[in-house]
Amino acid sequence: MATEKDVPHTMSRMGDVLAGFHAVWEFGSDSVLIRYERGIRTPKLFQALGERRVPFAAIERVSLGPARRGAVALRMVPRAGADPLAEAAAGQLGEGTDPYRLVLPAERAVPAEESAGRLSGLLGPPGPADGFLVAAPEPPLAFKAYDGKASFDGTTVRFRWSWTGASSEKWKAGDRSFAVADLGGVEWRASQAREGHLRLLSRGEDPDAPHAPPDRNPAAIVFGLGYGQVHESLPFAAAVLEAVRRRAPKAAVPRQARRDPADIAERIRHLGELHRSGLVTDEEFSSKKAELLAEL
Repeated sequence: MATEKDVPHTMSRMGDVLAGFHAVWEFGSDSVLIRYERGIRTPKLFQALGERRVPFAAIERVSLGPARRGAVALRMVPRAGADPLAEAAAGQLGEGTDPYRLVLPAERAVPAEESAGRLSGLLGPPGPADGFLVAAPEPPLAFKAYDGKASFDGTTVRFRWSWTGASSEKWKAGDRSFAVADLGGVEWRASQAREGHLRLLSRGEDPDAPHAPPDRNPAAIVFGLGYGQVHESLPFAAAVLEAVRRRAPKAAVPRQARRDPADIAERIRHLGELHRSGLVTDEEFSSKKAELLAEL
């Protein structure tokens, strides 16, 4: 069996393409296209996602650090509210299943550092995003849970109970259908954790309010060993959450406070250094500089 060191890795000038063990990042003028590999060693979540386009505006920050077996890891941290997958996961994914983490051999540390520097100079304003900027997996989606089967066609979520796993409370309630228009959110708990489940929140419901346990709640479907695995249930939860947010009434967005001029000047100085070193093109420099000046 091939080891990680046996996998070829390539990197073109200035980070146009940066290839790691399980994914390839392609850098464009305003976004990063992540293409996940489909190998036997690739996490199933990555294979299920296939590819994702992440706008620079959706990234909060970029970091580079050590990884196992002498490798390095380049990681993008999405802004709060920018990615429905990250919002649904709510910090429950480990390093091995983080779709924003690219692991490379240590000898690729220099080009990875160049990419991190370039990205840092092109990111948008910090803070929560006003809406989702990264696309969720597209329906129809379905997966088998411990006590039933969940399906989503883009407008309606359906739970069909299993006669071997569903509780008497769920059998009495019968199979359930939930229109996206009636939902206010989702609560996803990984199947590796205790009481893994997907719970649908009705519009206006307080997610912290007392509610029936997932195994007795007709608005929840329960995960167990071998059921509702991350690569099946998390993309499902993200798609439902994206559909719910898309239909939610738009709240008035407060006018963003003006940025500190010293901070803007520092960002422009850093951008200029990247431009002079050839890590940022003339077009990227001019566009980002104008964007930063507009925030004054």
